[in-house]
Amino acid sequence: MDLEALENGVRRVAFRLAAQALEQRLNADHSDEREVLCDGCRQPARYAGRKTKTFQSVLGPLQLQRAYYHCLACQQGFYPRDRAWGLEGGTLSPGVVRMVAAVGAAVSFQEGRQLLEELAGLQVDAKQVERTAEALGREIDADEHIHVAPLASAPLPATLYLGVDGTAVPMRAEEVAGRAGKQPDGSAKTREVKLCVVWSAEHRDSRGRPVRDPGSVSYSAAIESAAIQESNPTGSEFYQRVAREATRRDFQKASRRAVVGDGAAWIWNLSQELYPDAIQIVDRWHVKEHFCQLGNLLYGAGSAQAHRWIERRFQQLDNGCFDGLLRAVTRHVPGCDAARKLLVYLKTNRHRMDYPRFEREGLCTSSGVVEAGCKVVIGARLKRAGMHWSRPGANAIMALRCCRLSGRFQDVWERRGDLRKAA
Repeated sequence: MDLEALENGVRRVAFRLAAQALEQRLNADHSDEREVLCDGCRQPARYAGRKTKTFQSVLGPLQLQRAYYHCLACQQGFYPRDRAWGLEGGTLSPGVVRMVAAVGAAVSFQEGRQLLEELAGLQVDAKQVERTAEALGREIDADEHIHVAPLASAPLPATLYLGVDGTAVPMRAEEVAGRAGKQPDGSAKTREVKLCVVWSAEHRDSRGRPVRDPGSVSYSAAIESAAIQESNPTGSEFYQRVAREATRRDFQKASRRAVVGDGAAWIWNLSQELYPDAIQIVDRWHVKEHFCQLGNLLYGAGSAQAHRWIERRFQQLDNGCFDGLLRAVTRHVPGCDAARKLLVYLKTNRHRMDYPRFEREGLCTSSGVVEAGCKVVIGARLKRAGMHWSRPGANAIMALRCCRLSGRFQDVWERRGDLRKAA
């Protein structure tokens, strides 16, 4: 006996019988034949019979008969039941749309099509997966702009962290036409997705260092500008995104707030503009990476002398011997432009690199959560081989992916259903 074949055969039969029963039950209900007002002009619409359409449900295809109405004033037709059941404008049932959201946020559209077929026995082509996932992502993005009230959750932790970063994603040619980039000819092939992350770290490891609390991380990301424009009193698009995410997480109400970043000037401008009282911390591993690069440049990559020089700088950084660090770098400034740039970086961010004090106060000194977010949230979905995005498509999938990874999808889904029922 081939048990797998038996399982799949029984499932197909069970789903087909269930689909037939559901189809008969729904088609027997004619309660949608009633007086209906046109959405556009609010005039009574004329009942024009029942029409059949095939929809893909989680049980398989359903041929549903729905009352059709036509407005003489607007010359528009519509199906009230499609709207009530969440079928308006497509052929996928709400249950299938939810499945498409799960696969569309996680893998490529082609892989999503294959997963739907293998796991649920559903025939949904890759283009339909793309259209449906992106349409839902646009709805979620619109919802993200409107619903910024804090979500009911566990008690607010004593310390909340906010981190921002960006990573480049491959774009279609028309999306980067005329933009400066890093290609040999000065053109661009990518655009930057900026990511905002909020998390807490009340747990401690065996050495007493703060560790990210499970389930505490939330994300929001998009291809947006962080440039400050004096003509825009509400701030840049990304500033507003950060403010919304921080509001949802009650960032301002935490007893202690910290902004962690890699040292880029725009990050500290954002922090100062939105949260001037927050503690600013440069990611320690980014600083050490700069010392590694300079040491290898000065003494030869992988050499013993370079290793000794780098280890000494690490010790000074960890122990707070900042004057010694500055002297060690200044010594090489006359003959090394990289040393000059690092010296400026260190002097600019000195107050953000007081790691001994941060450790005594039990604060995170690493932006690992943000770095991981760039890889897990953005890179794992948008930076795969052969992918080239439009800006609307990338932003839609980012909205969908961030919503799911942040644990907010169910709230948005329920609001979506409530809006359809109200309509």
